[in-house]
Amino acid sequence: MASLMRQLQSKAAVATELAAKHGSTFYKRLLEENKQYIQQEPTVQKCQELSKQLFYTRLASLPGRYDALWKEIDYVKQKIFARNDLKLEELGIAALFLGECYAWFCVGEIVGRGGTLTGYKV
Repeated sequence: MASLMRQLQSKAAVATELAAKHGSTFYKRLLEENKQYIQQEPTVQKCQELSKQLFYTRLASLPGRYDALWKEIDYVKQKIFARNDLKLEELGIAALFLGECYAWFCVGEIVGRGGTLTGYKV
């Protein structure tokens, strides 16, 4: 266990060194590449305006998303009604998807209650 901690500490030290060495250049390059998205007047009013624009844009996209949801539901209904014609590949994908959803639910419950996956509290 102690050797594992030493390995983890050495890897963390290497990562910290790399971040300290290349972090500022990465930050500057990232800002330079995305300068078209940066507001030149970073005021509170401008931030509130952008927030409202985002909110109402998302609100305006709801009817399209609602229609897409019902198309997906209709597709699933058709697959359920024609379940005798399903291929083994489609059944496998559905089973994996359901298993993944169930696993995320269980992991979410464990983490939400303050537990850990391994059972050991850190």
